[in-house]
Amino acid sequence: MTDFSQIENSIIQVKKRDGRVSDFQKDKISNAIYKALVACGRSDHGLADKLAGHVLVKLVNRGFSGSDAPSVEDVQDMVESTLIEEGLGEIAKAYILYRHERRRVREEKMKVLESKSLDSVAKRFDLNCLRVLASRYLLRNNKGQITESPGEMFERVAILVGIADILRDPSVFQIESGTIQNTEEATRYLDKLDDFNYKFKVGKYYLNKYHFRSLINAYIDLAKRGQMKVSFRELLTMLAANKFEQYAERIKESSDLMVAQDFLPNSPTMMNAGARLGQLSACFVLAMEDDMEKIMKSSSDAALIFKSGGGVGINYSDLRQEGDMVASTSGVASGPVSFMNIINTVTEVVKQGGKRRGANMGIIEAWHPDIEKFITAKTKPGVLENFNVSVGVWEDFWDALVNSPDGKFVLRSPRERDPVREINAHHLIDLIALSAWKSGEPGLIFFDIINKYNVFAKARGGPIRATNPCGEQSLYPYESCNLGSINLSNFVKRKADGQYEFDWQRYEEAIRKTTRFLDNVIDVNTYPIPEIDKASKDSRRIGLGVMGVADLLFKLRIPYNSQEGYEFQEKLAEALSYYSMEESVALAKARGSFPLCSKTEFPEGKIPIAGYYEKPKNGRTYDWDALIAKIQKHGIRNVLTTTVAPTGTLSMISDCSNGMEPMFALVFEKRVTVGRFFYTNKIFEAVLKEHGLYNDQILEKIANNYGSVKGIPEIPEWMQKIFVTAMDIHWADHLMAQGVWQRWIGNAIAKTINMPNDVSSDDVKAAYLLAHDLGLKGITVFRDGSRHEQVLHMTGNNVQKNFQVTPSTYVTDYIAKNVTNSYLKTEIERALQIKMPESVTSTPTPALTPEQMEERLCPTCKNNLVFAEGCSVCIECGYSGCTSG
Repeated sequence: MTDFSQIENSIIQVKKRDGRVSDFQKDKISNAIYKALVACGRSDHGLADKLAGHVLVKLVNRGFSGSDAPSVEDVQDMVESTLIEEGLGEIAKAYILYRHERRRVREEKMKVLESKSLDSVAKRFDLNCLRVLASRYLLRNNKGQITESPGEMFERVAILVGIADILRDPSVFQIESGTIQNTEEATRYLDKLDDFNYKFKVGKYYLNKYHFRSLINAYIDLAKRGQMKVSFRELLTMLAANKFEQYAERIKESSDLMVAQDFLPNSPTMMNAGARLGQLSACFVLAMEDDMEKIMKSSSDAALIFKSGGGVGINYSDLRQEGDMVASTSGVASGPVSFMNIINTVTEVVKQGGKRRGANMGIIEAWHPDIEKFITAKTKPGVLENFNVSVGVWEDFWDALVNSPDGKFVLRSPRERDPVREINAHHLIDLIALSAWKSGEPGLIFFDIINKYNVFAKARGGPIRATNPCGEQSLYPYESCNLGSINLSNFVKRKADGQYEFDWQRYEEAIRKTTRFLDNVIDVNTYPIPEIDKASKDSRRIGLGVMGVADLLFKLRIPYNSQEGYEFQEKLAEALSYYSMEESVALAKARGSFPLCSKTEFPEGKIPIAGYYEKPKNGRTYDWDALIAKIQKHGIRNVLTTTVAPTGTLSMISDCSNGMEPMFALVFEKRVTVGRFFYTNKIFEAVLKEHGLYNDQILEKIANNYGSVKGIPEIPEWMQKIFVTAMDIHWADHLMAQGVWQRWIGNAIAKTINMPNDVSSDDVKAAYLLAHDLGLKGITVFRDGSRHEQVLHMTGNNVQKNFQVTPSTYVTDYIAKNVTNSYLKTEIERALQIKMPESVTSTPTPALTPEQMEERLCPTCKNNLVFAEGCSVCIECGYSGCTSG
């Protein structure tokens, strides 16, 4: 028997295809053979290791050694011959196919990246990830040619983020202001950026001219605060003398986080860090006051934000209603919806950073006289296409809806808040629900819940009244937010039995590193207008979130919509906010609190985390009281630290599931010019192969079952429970998942409440009612097929759902125990078709008579009538009871 240990170190290096030499790794041979074995239905790590040893012996016998390294091709040839000699012809064939596929992918990657070679990142990243990077993130020259590799892109971002660390070095920085520096000296360098392109470096990392620009601007900002101990010339002298070389390790740490796909900042940061635009934030909110000059100022500011790569949220409720008198012109107001069209047009013509069209959130609060027109504005295709729209809700509307017997609710003038007319809150919620059922919009934003634990209201002079385009980031006017997401699917480790467990220690370390990363972004950002620069630095708001939740649960074999799933997700959320806030306190000790901290409710011991107040002490995992004491003593660096944002393209780059969403489909079919193929979730695919279930027939069956394994007899029951999709999960469970995250997240959650095509508008309304009761800050409902254009949908010819979706017992138990309002109970019970315990239910609403049912139908098309603008109208055919004669 050959003693492999004697020859293990005989070959030290291997020659790469591009001529470089790297360390020889036997494990790579073993892994390649193992993949060929799996492809043939033989999952045998031991055999793969044994065959890799034989390959090593053959290489040594052929004369390769430490002084004469084999090439990659030599190694692959030896693998093929070894498999054939061992009588494993089928495995050899699979390996040859694997080898050819690797070559094809390698060539396709080089084509996508417009390069003759691949760096280590390009080799590691999936082809689809690289396509996204090439199309949106990698820098190009004025001819449109890619000028950087993926690895260089991540270094470009990391270097910029590292500049903030350098400027906080104790040799140049002091927390207490007091030193006056000549900022004009630094400003003069802005006129000669080209002269300093790649002139300074930190360790091996060179600063390009845009890095240098951010260094100048960040220095000026700190110097104006009296926190710079040295002049700008002295700083440059120290930089030239490699006095900050130790920060190269911090830059590498940031780069490694991104390269490992453990964390990614929001898209503008990756697009613009160390580049011409330099604008790094994703979210902005602008004011919209009832003054033409200020309206035009906000429109101009929006254009600059779109140009720089950001999206905008605006609350239009302060604009007077349509038809109201305008004293200055003796004319009549055109109403807020008409002014939304101005921003819509601006968005159309100004692409974000020259790479994508801008996004908007348009909000009108429920009390505004034009609320019905606003709600139905997007029920027709082609209207306000660059907007997400949401209705803002406060306590008064909610009280009229759930507590008032007659549902009376007063619409008020935006100018004096005088009563204009009275409507029925039930009719209004029906209109919102039917519009959302029809078009997916509007959403609801619960401003009462957003401001319930808002520690910033006192410092800002009032409540928050707007959010960013996707609704997860509540902001005051001119604030921005820098978002980033941790890929939770990577934070696992294998146990002795081969199964995964979550790596809590590494998760904590990542939270701390990425909190610092996002705080640094605030300082090196090039903001599009001065008001945003000031407001962003006054609050230093960051939004650390997550992605890959569904993939993580797949790996851990935990069903998303189970009690174990909810409890685990809640623990993830609590850890995210606890450690990010604790790290924010550590940053405050070293760098100072955010400027308005002393004017907030933090010194009073309050925090913006609902779970602290709403969960009993024995229901928490961490010592929040100790953290609050630290905040009271040292302050905190960031007013809020956590947000769960949508991570569409970031998830593609990280090769994981989107945000905290369940997987949309386990398998879906892609049709291309040369044929068709099935895209399969990688974790699910590996499990199918491991159990000998992977074949085109089963993939087609799953794809035609709305991408779900539910109800497919060939799939074991345990797999059906674990590998759930968005369409497997009842809308009430979608709400519950959002609720358990929201309990511990400082800002809000970007989550789509998926509903099947056959739900009614009553389901949508019940979802709104349950969402508010669960403490959600906003809700977006999406009924499959309700939009003419949706990103993901089932298009196969043989699609047929083989399963029924019902709410989990966890949700129904929660409703039975915790929903106490009689109106809420009745409406939710009706929609869910569940019976609550008699002791806690109210008298059900009497059934409608046939005559009453007929009165609710449109006399023209027999669809449901809704009460809008004081009249019964049909949003299907346009019938109006006020104009019918």
